[in-house]
Amino acid sequence: MARVTHDAADRDGVVKEMSGATSERSARRADAVRNRTAILEAAKQLVTEQGAEVAMGEIARVAGVAVGTLYRHFPNKADLLAAVVNEYVEALADDAQSAWERVEAGRSEADQELLGFLERALEMIARSHAAKTVARALGAEVEYAEPENRATEALGRLIEAGRSSGRLRRDLTVSDLYILMVFYPGEGSVEVRRRWLELIRPGLLGCASSDSQGAESSEGVRNPG
Repeated sequence: MARVTHDAADRDGVVKEMSGATSERSARRADAVRNRTAILEAAKQLVTEQGAEVAMGEIARVAGVAVGTLYRHFPNKADLLAAVVNEYVEALADDAQSAWERVEAGRSEADQELLGFLERALEMIARSHAAKTVARALGAEVEYAEPENRATEALGRLIEAGRSSGRLRRDLTVSDLYILMVFYPGEGSVEVRRRWLELIRPGLLGCASSDSQGAESSEGVRNPG
């Protein structure tokens, strides 16, 4: 009986030790994720403010991590800027997928989601301009293929749904959206960017969307209060 009790105690001790080791590894992983996130956010801010001249030590200071921690995550500035730009691209792809999922689930109309996505995407392009410029200057290698494919597929489905319902113009394509993004005045003032969006919106919409907006406007005129 004593031997059985002893064996059980040994097993309990091993289980506790393994559980403690697992918890410790999980804590280290969580710390690593927090540090990486803080570093990327600091890099976005400082690159926008200071450009390519920003020092890695300054990024570490703003992120609240040791310089050694920064270099463990990103061995050089080019790798750091590649990660910053990639995060922007991944965010755009995620946004496009979420927009399509809302339309697919019947929670929103295609024209509303497309215009909302475009507005968010263009503002993100404006925010990421400095990081992309510095990344190119440093020769950073950014992997665009996977997130770009995800975004293209989601936007293609979103546009097809809008064309079928008549809420988006029948000849609209994903390539058209990319053209708009390329020529977006991202370096302009907030007022310039907002006006640019107002001007291009009507060119994206179909008859059904235009008619519904016109009806809403007429209703507003008849019932101003």
